Amino acid sequence: MKHHDGILKFFSLSIIWLWLVIFALLPFCLVTLASFASHDDIHLLSFPVTFANFQELNNSIYVKIFKQSFYIAGICTLICLLLGYPFAYIIARMQSRYKSLFTLLIVIPFWTSSLIRTYSMITMLKPKGVISSILMALGIIDKPLSLLFTDTAVMIGLVYNLLPFMILPLLTNIERLDNRLVDAARDLGANRFTTFRKIILPLTMPGILSGCILVFLPAMTIFYIPDLLGGSKSILLGNLIQNQFLIAQNWPLGSAISVVFTLMLAILLFIYWRSTGKKEHREFL
Repeated sequence: MKHHDGILKFFSLSIIWLWLVIFALLPFCLVTLASFASHDDIHLLSFPVTFANFQELNNSIYVKIFKQSFYIAGICTLICLLLGYPFAYIIARMQSRYKSLFTLLIVIPFWTSSLIRTYSMITMLKPKGVISSILMALGIIDKPLSLLFTDTAVMIGLVYNLLPFMILPLLTNIERLDNRLVDAARDLGANRFTTFRKIILPLTMPGILSGCILVFLPAMTIFYIPDLLGGSKSILLGNLIQNQFLIAQNWPLGSAISVVFTLMLAILLFIYWRSTGKKEHREFL
């Protein structure tokens, strides 16, 4: 029996590693090689090898896009955390039969294409859309809001689409929280804020970090939300990479941007990995 279990484990791990090598490592290696290629008007990639693509990223325009992308992704992650943590905590501590229903409501948005949900946001945010119509009917505003094609609209669209990615890791982590530690803290005289700061927050930190990573990464690279809700006024990193590959046909420069972005994220993950202990590593994985 143990022999068969060993064969099954080896086969399963082999499939996983083969999948990662073919669909993760190999594409990244090809993109890395392409980033050192030259670009001309005839060929997508040409040689000799050059570092000009990385040197071109020192351009103030590209630096501004990187900063803007990190800023919007960071704010989006923070908003999702502030909205998602209380929501996940309430659901995780809920004892009623409606707990499964609320969990299902979090998952339901995944049943619909995020592109369709983004188009629905246009009807909400346009000057004569649902939000402006309701606010004008209530007498809160005198004229329609100009939300569409702004960074605010992009932020709303990102939060709307990525909030479940924050809630689900937090929900899983909070459900595993040992209630005995919370009860012990209260028995020792700790108030609610101290209990949260000293007990609950540190124990749920793996869920917070997991949710932040799952929100921050796509917020940096999703290109259709800035395209639809931000228009030409909002160009983020995902749009820049898309434009280089599909519009400008400058594959080497698009590859160089992708490589730099991947390395920056790898550095952030490495910093997180070194700043936590082995126990947190296992919980994160």
